[in-house]
Amino acid sequence: MQYKDYYQILGVDKKATLEEIKKAYRGLTKKYHPDINPGNKEAEEKYKEINEAYEVLGDPEKREKYDNFGNEFNYHNGYNFDPSQFGFGNGQFEFKTAGAGDYSDFFNLFFGEGGLDGFFGQKGPRTRGARSQFAYPGEDIESELHITLEEGFHGAEKQLSLRGRNGQKSLSVKIPKGINEGEKIRLKGQGEQGINGGENGDLYLTIRLHPHRNYIQEGINLTTTVDVLPWDAALGSEVTVKTLDSTIKVRIPPGIQTDSKIRIAGKGYIDRKGTRGDLYIKVRIINPTSISPEMKSLYEKLKDLSK
Repeated sequence: MQYKDYYQILGVDKKATLEEIKKAYRGLTKKYHPDINPGNKEAEEKYKEINEAYEVLGDPEKREKYDNFGNEFNYHNGYNFDPSQFGFGNGQFEFKTAGAGDYSDFFNLFFGEGGLDGFFGQKGPRTRGARSQFAYPGEDIESELHITLEEGFHGAEKQLSLRGRNGQKSLSVKIPKGINEGEKIRLKGQGEQGINGGENGDLYLTIRLHPHRNYIQEGINLTTTVDVLPWDAALGSEVTVKTLDSTIKVRIPPGIQTDSKIRIAGKGYIDRKGTRGDLYIKVRIINPTSISPEMKSLYEKLKDLSK
């Protein structure tokens, strides 16, 4: 019979925490799940092996027994050992139990009904029927949530609909004030449903901010553009600018040039800590779409004067 190194199967260290074991298990089951690998026998066997490893390492009592056995005999994955060492069958070991097809002989030897009671001091009557009653956690789900810049700035509540293996469900999601592009919202227990009463997985929503028609965002700073007529640029003027939470008056200094920027402190976006960025007003000098004869005459005078 071959020894099963469950730590190696899950790709975790022997000192791994339960959370690290759960994370490894969820990642591997997602990779080898039959729904993702239809008809792939190798992936199906790998999936069973992963679940068997998690049933042992995810249960503190089973893990302790398994570790005690491994530490005592220093076995490694695939090592052939003789169960008769423990008083089973005088070298002609054959283990049978309901549900044995779900697990390897190695698992059934130690944790099935009639297992190594002499070694562990008790039987392991936890395999009933065709499937173990041990609870498996559900898989995490990752998705994207698209919001406007205003929703991110003020905070909001959005409704979304998700389809998982157990059907479609609707959720209400609170958008915290100051959330930014690429940040994630975790909804505990809203992932795939657990098996045999196991805890549900979590839902992770990655935030995507819609491009804004008036602002370009760089972190918590914003840039907007204002159009200024030539005489206002030359003589100076005042323009009205709308921010995310107010309307302000901004003075255009005399002689400003196209692409010059005016910084308005504390009027940009905001982060989760409440820090507010700046608003940069980019000036674009434009000509009037039509001019009167009098305006044309003045332009000609300006042209002559500029020489």
